Amino acid sequence: MSHVMRFARKGTVEHIPIEQCYGRHLGEPLVASHQVPPFNKSPYDGFAIRACDTSECTRVQPKRFEVIGTIGAGALFEETVQQYQAVRIMTGAAIPDGCDAVVMLERGRHYHEAGTDFVDFNYVVKTGENISFAGEDTEAGAVLVTEGEPINPGVTALLATFGYAQVPVSRKPTVGVLSTGSELLEIGEAMEPGKIRNSNAAMLQAQIQRAGGEVIYFGQCEDDLEASLSRVEAAFEQVDILLTTGGVSVGDFDYLPAIYEWMQANVLFNKIAMRPGSVTTAAEKDGRILFGLSGNPSACYIGFELYVYPLIRSFLRSDSPYRRQAHAFLGADFPKANPYDRFVRGALTIQEGVLIATPVGLDKSNVVTSLAGADCLIMLPHGTKGYERGAQVTVFLLEDEKGASRSGFEQTIAIH
Repeated sequence: MSHVMRFARKGTVEHIPIEQCYGRHLGEPLVASHQVPPFNKSPYDGFAIRACDTSECTRVQPKRFEVIGTIGAGALFEETVQQYQAVRIMTGAAIPDGCDAVVMLERGRHYHEAGTDFVDFNYVVKTGENISFAGEDTEAGAVLVTEGEPINPGVTALLATFGYAQVPVSRKPTVGVLSTGSELLEIGEAMEPGKIRNSNAAMLQAQIQRAGGEVIYFGQCEDDLEASLSRVEAAFEQVDILLTTGGVSVGDFDYLPAIYEWMQANVLFNKIAMRPGSVTTAAEKDGRILFGLSGNPSACYIGFELYVYPLIRSFLRSDSPYRRQAHAFLGADFPKANPYDRFVRGALTIQEGVLIATPVGLDKSNVVTSLAGADCLIMLPHGTKGYERGAQVTVFLLEDEKGASRSGFEQTIAIH
């Protein structure tokens, strides 16, 4: 992975309306331009008073306060509150001068007598009671969200709070997808003997979008060296990252290594000690990366999540671009021997407060159905004769927005 990440780069920043920012990634840190709350305010409907005036209040001998006004949210009370005076205050309104506590509405007996409003309190109120103090949520200048973080509804609320009508976001990387293989049919075509529908292209486009990239699909090309070279060269000029599927193994029609050589691209690696996806290949040219992913669906899927996903997230300015990791317990036996690190499609559940990761479907690189039910990759290190149910394992979360540490990821995968 470190070979690829040497060429990771940050995308440029653009500004878009806040109404369009959901799902994008911050291009700059979100900074509090003022304190929140901006003033001392009441979190409840009630009465603003001086707490010291309640020092002798009891159930037997309540104290009477004169209600000298009412203040609603967005308004200010212009007078200074004096001894045994109260102001009727609404939720969100600024605390009047002289007051240092709020009594909730239901805790006072409010009444009208001889043309004047009064309220009685029968308990001692503490200074600061029921007040949201200025700056207790956020101080001015605080960094609330770092650059590269995905913008969810909560982040959108913060952006609105601090006046980000135009939101700085990272430009999405353009990621090209080109499928190779004479055996491939387009999705809408009828089945033919010896042919299969091109599931990888649609799958990769969805993965790219989930990672935050912009897809350019360049279609399919047959097993022809000259035609493949032309298509790869033309596609590479239009994208930040290019993905090809198929053609990276050692068969007679696996042309990608020859294409990289013809393009004078620097091959970073062309085999990885892992299953599935051992034939995953990466090359660099002009500071941009070409990935040759396996033609087998599960191997293609895992190659993307482990190697392409971090590059996209780095482009989006994330400082934690890898899939988040968690510890879990294996939910079923996995007897298959592991001469290489293995990444098994899994489903997560919580049982009695414990995270359980259970393999789903057949563990073969050509299998498609297991991908639909997977929300994690179960990492099983090499050098074992299999794993038993209950073994502690590391999982990579596929649907989680937070990244894992860079060093943690690199410790789990050996690139050869």
